[in-house]
Amino acid sequence: MGNSKAERDEPLTPAGRLFLRPDFHQIIHIIMGFKNPIDTDAVKSEITNSVMIKLPRFSSLIVRNSSGGEHWRKTQVDVDHHVIVIEDPVSDASAGDEEAVNDYVADLSVSSPLSSDKPLWEVHLLTAHNCMVFRIHHALADGISLMSMLQECCRRADRPNDQRLSTTGSVINSSLNKKNRMRELWKLVVGLFMNVVFIMEIMLRAFWVKDRRTVVSGGAGVELWPRKLATAKFRFDDMKQVKKAVADATINDVLSGIISSGLSRYLDMRSPKALRDGVQITGLTMVNLRKQPGLQELSKMIRGNSGIRWGNKFGTVLFPVYYRQGGGDPLQHVKTAKKMMDQKKHSLEAHFSYYFGMCCFGPKLSSWLSYRTVCNTTFTISNVVGLKEEITIAGNPVTYMRMNMTSIPHAISMHMLSYGGRADLQILVAKDIVPDPEVLAKCFEDALLQMKEAAAPKEFGK
Repeated sequence: MGNSKAERDEPLTPAGRLFLRPDFHQIIHIIMGFKNPIDTDAVKSEITNSVMIKLPRFSSLIVRNSSGGEHWRKTQVDVDHHVIVIEDPVSDASAGDEEAVNDYVADLSVSSPLSSDKPLWEVHLLTAHNCMVFRIHHALADGISLMSMLQECCRRADRPNDQRLSTTGSVINSSLNKKNRMRELWKLVVGLFMNVVFIMEIMLRAFWVKDRRTVVSGGAGVELWPRKLATAKFRFDDMKQVKKAVADATINDVLSGIISSGLSRYLDMRSPKALRDGVQITGLTMVNLRKQPGLQELSKMIRGNSGIRWGNKFGTVLFPVYYRQGGGDPLQHVKTAKKMMDQKKHSLEAHFSYYFGMCCFGPKLSSWLSYRTVCNTTFTISNVVGLKEEITIAGNPVTYMRMNMTSIPHAISMHMLSYGGRADLQILVAKDIVPDPEVLAKCFEDALLQMKEAAAPKEFGK
C-alpha cells in the first residue's frame, strides 16, 4: 500500500494553488525566434531528451482528492500532445513576423487555457515565422526557475559543445540582497521603520486605497478584455551607461526610471494637462526571494541539489512612479526610483506580500487579496535574468528571447528579459484602454536614449 499513487502524490505549494484559482490563472509565455527554418522533428527530439522532462512538475498532472486537496501526480509525457505545429502565417500578409507573433501571443493571453488532462505546458511552433512560443502554467514555476531550466537545456551558439551559459543580470529585486546593507546601526533602525510603513501600505492597497483614475487604469474584469502586445527594445550597454551615471544604481533602477519617464511621456500624449505634476501612479514589482538568486545556483538544484528551491518563490512590492509633465529630467527618474527601491531593500515588504498574499490563508482568500491589490494599482513590471551568450535549440540559433504572462486586471503589464546583449520589454495591454502599445514602447525606448544622452557628459567628462 505504501506504493499507492495517492501516497506518492506531491501537494501543491500555496503559490501553486493561488495560480490555479479562476481569477488568478496565470500562464508564462517564453517567445524565441530562430535564425533558420524550424525542424519540428528535431525540436520534439530535443524536448524528449531534455532536462525539462525529468523535472517532476513537467511530467505531472494536477489531481484533486476527495477532500478537494490538489496534488501533483506523475504521468507519462507524450511530447506529440504538447507540441503544436502551426505552419500557416498567424496574421495577414501585411504584418511582419514580430507583429504577427505579438498578435498571436496576445490572443493566447485571454483565450487559450492549458488543458488539465496533460502536464501544464505546451510548445507552439510558428514555422512560417521561425518562432517558438513556450507556454508554462505559473503553478509549475516562476521566471527565474524557467530561465535556469533553459540554461541547463540549451547550448551556446558559438561553442555548441559547451553547455555552460552565463547570465546578464538579475531579477528586478536582486539588489535586495546587498552585502553591506546592515553595516551601520542606523540602517537597521531605518529598516525597522520602513517595514512598518511599507507593510501597512500593501495591506491598505489590498482593501481600499487605490490609484487615481487615469487613461491607463484597469480594474476588476479587465483581465477578460482583448489584448495587444508590443515590444520595447533596449541595448544592454545603453542601460549600463545610464547606470554608471547615477551613483550606486543598478540595472533595475534604470529600468524603473525608464518606466517612470516613459509613462509620463505617454500620459502627456494621451491626456495632456489632465494630471498635475507629481501625481503618483503605482505599480507592482515582482521580487525574487531566494537566498541564492543566481541562475547558476538554481542549475545546481536541477542537477539534484535539493537545498535550493524550484518553483515559485517571489513576492511583490509597491512601486510608485510620479508623473512629470514633459517627461522631466531623464536621470531624475532613475534617481527617484533608486531612492525608493533603496528604502524597500531594508524592509520586509516582499516577504510579507509572499506570506500574506500566498501562504497565510487558503487559496480563495489569498486570491481575493491579490486580485484586490492588482485592481487598486495601475501596472505590473518584472525583470527576469537572461542569458549573456546566444544559444541554440536543436542546432538552430535563437535570435531573440522574450517573456510575458497572461492577462490580469491591470491594463498594462510589462516584463523584461535580457538575452545576448539586448533587453526586450514585452508590453501587454487591454487594447480598449491602451489602443497603441507601440507608441508606449517608443516612449520607453526614447526615455532610455535621452537618459543615455544625459549620462554621456557624466561618464566621459564632455
